[in-house]
Amino acid sequence: MPDKEFTHPPKQAHDPTALHFELDQLEHFYRVPGEFGHRLIGDQYGFEALSFIITETHPGGGPLLHVHDVEEAHVLLEGSAQYRIGDKTFTVQAPYVAKVPAGVPHTFLNVGTRPFNLVAVFASKRHNSRRLGPNPLVTTAPGK
Repeated sequence: MPDKEFTHPPKQAHDPTALHFELDQLEHFYRVPGEFGHRLIGDQYGFEALSFIITETHPGGGPLLHVHDVEEAHVLLEGSAQYRIGDKTFTVQAPYVAKVPAGVPHTFLNVGTRPFNLVAVFASKRHNSRRLGPNPLVTTAPGK
């Protein structure tokens, strides 16, 4: 795993009028510990009301505690994640959809033994995110 975060622009250009997009046409990033991702900001890709993040989250990995100005849904088809959404902490086994209300601090952690791909769907063609601090689940995850 990289020891430093990064964000890179898309490797390939895209046409916002296209009806599909390859991952190499999306901005890609890494967040410590163990979360790789691709970000599609809706208005840059011709979406009227949606944006997406697709992650490859490794065991023990997850984003910092953060908040968005729009609601968000997480879709996970395989794997297990522990969540902190507001003042609630819970663990879920895929397949599931998690609801994250707008303005509520949240994070998650892969508590399984294999990487998983999580899709985050945002109800906006452009949303704002604000990092609030470290992922509080890193110290409470099993085996940590």
